[in-house]
Amino acid sequence: MAENNKKQIKDPPASFHSKVWRHFGFYETVDGKALDKDYAICKNCFAKIKYNSNTTNLQMHLVRYHGELLSGDNEGKPSQPTIATAFKAKLPFGLPRAESITKSIAEFICKDLRPYSVVENDGFCRMLATLEPRYEIPSRRHFTDKVIPALYADTRAKVEGALRSAKRVALTCDGWTSRATESFVTITAHFIDDNWDAQSYVLQTRAMNDSHTGAHMAEVLKKAADEWKLTEKEPAVVTDNAANMSVAVEIAGYPHIRCFAHVLNLAVQRALKLPNVARLLGRIRRICTFFHRSTSAAEALKRNQKMLGLPHHKLITDVVVRWNSAYEMISRFLEQQPAVTAALLSPEVRKNTTDISTLTDGDIRNTEEVVKALHPMLVATKSMCEEKNPTVSIIAPLHAQLLSDTLSTIEDAPLVKDIKCAIHGDLSKRYMSAEEKNFLYVASALDPRFKSMLFLSPSEVQETYAMVVSKAAALMGNADVGMQSDGNVEEGGSTEESGPADDTSDEDRPPHTPKKRRSALANLLGQTFQHVRSSLTPSSPNSKAEKEVQQYQESSPLPLSDEPLGWWKSEACKYPHLAKLAQRYLCVPGTSVPSERIFSTTGDIISAQRCALTSEHADQLVFLKKNMP
Repeated sequence: MAENNKKQIKDPPASFHSKVWRHFGFYETVDGKALDKDYAICKNCFAKIKYNSNTTNLQMHLVRYHGELLSGDNEGKPSQPTIATAFKAKLPFGLPRAESITKSIAEFICKDLRPYSVVENDGFCRMLATLEPRYEIPSRRHFTDKVIPALYADTRAKVEGALRSAKRVALTCDGWTSRATESFVTITAHFIDDNWDAQSYVLQTRAMNDSHTGAHMAEVLKKAADEWKLTEKEPAVVTDNAANMSVAVEIAGYPHIRCFAHVLNLAVQRALKLPNVARLLGRIRRICTFFHRSTSAAEALKRNQKMLGLPHHKLITDVVVRWNSAYEMISRFLEQQPAVTAALLSPEVRKNTTDISTLTDGDIRNTEEVVKALHPMLVATKSMCEEKNPTVSIIAPLHAQLLSDTLSTIEDAPLVKDIKCAIHGDLSKRYMSAEEKNFLYVASALDPRFKSMLFLSPSEVQETYAMVVSKAAALMGNADVGMQSDGNVEEGGSTEESGPADDTSDEDRPPHTPKKRRSALANLLGQTFQHVRSSLTPSSPNSKAEKEVQQYQESSPLPLSDEPLGWWKSEACKYPHLAKLAQRYLCVPGTSVPSERIFSTTGDIISAQRCALTSEHADQLVFLKKNMP
């Protein structure tokens, strides 16, 4: 049969000069007078290949099915190409493999904060050539104009979808200046999803060319809320204690919470500026700086650390704007003090310096007292820097506890009394407005760890839970309105049996809902037992909220080490309306740390290597760095 088919294949016309025609021909038409050039016939497998006046399809057929036959067309080359030869063919950009590699490079640029020019670096190109020789790296312009914007659009759509499901969204806002002396404002969003997981996203990092007045900052906040459709989410805004930010949030009309970490920093900075404390810090700072600059002193310190069995830790120098860096500096100094003293007294160090002296025993004791006095502030600061657990509910109890801890006692040394007095005086001026105080108290009441409200007086506890009842009743009333508009029935009764209590008219009923008949028993006893049921079941939203709050208060408090969101996830069915209220309050962070953490990120992005990066590209890179999974 194959021999008969082969005899029927006619050679192409003499004008067909391609070497491919050695392996292809045509069948004759039915009348036998011409060649049927719609399909070329393979002389090896008799396959019919569509012929479009070019030999592309024919060449692809030979490469795919008869590669060994091409050896005769390659003038002595090997019959089968080597792996190296096969990999010389470049991957077209449209292939899934090439698109996957390109997207991976874009994610690498965003997540690791690499400059766009990395795609032109020799080392990067060699690495990709080794991993995938067929892939041709696109230009940096291709990434800036197409790949990164497409990745940004895709990620932004996911963030917008997540924000739509949020019951309430909290915002943190802060400004900063890049190395290129360009001013930016970063806004982050926080909410609790339906699964009771805390979610955080960076919304935008925009250039701020106007002065940072309260009016201009309010305009930035409003534009961000409108752009991300957050106005209906009743956003609460967390900022630092700057006056312009307080004015901005007031103009925007949003609830305002001052960053507690910033409050702690201001209070401790006041204590660190006390003359005796500043003098002590200055001496320790000079010693630490000396060991950083002198190689002989650093070697002597390492040698003495080994002899004394101390950890091989370097001394730390503090940063002016971060009070906890001063705490870490003096703590590390106390840890290494024996080795530091031995190193300063060693001959090779003493001959190179005469202006650095060791601390006296009195200075060491004062340093230890400073560390002891500041330790509660350090614990509070670290507690506020968590992003996965609610922190706004911690502010009120922490603030009250720190006020108590900073009251001086008879046993305190004079220096400790001065430190406590300075911190106590600064903390006592914070969170004095009724609106801010009520917000913090309600948030603490909705945190199962602090619901006993032991930091408040009995009258303040009563007032706080009265506010909780009022807010829960308001949510419940809105829900009841929604249920009535949907034609639903509450408390398990049928529409007909509820009698006069049912306000749903026949016109409001869905047309597909059949009207139920009243039974004879319902006609006879319905009014009596309807009254009994109404008397046993709370009828108003306020009474229902009171009952729910009472049950919540009577339950055991959650241990401080447990997660409040996990508790609400398991108990939400028991306190459905309080759970909705908890989602609206516990989503608010107690600090503006999330937006301030962007500073270090953007410092890496807008570096000396990329100081000309546009604000639009900076916004995209920061957004993708923080929001890509």
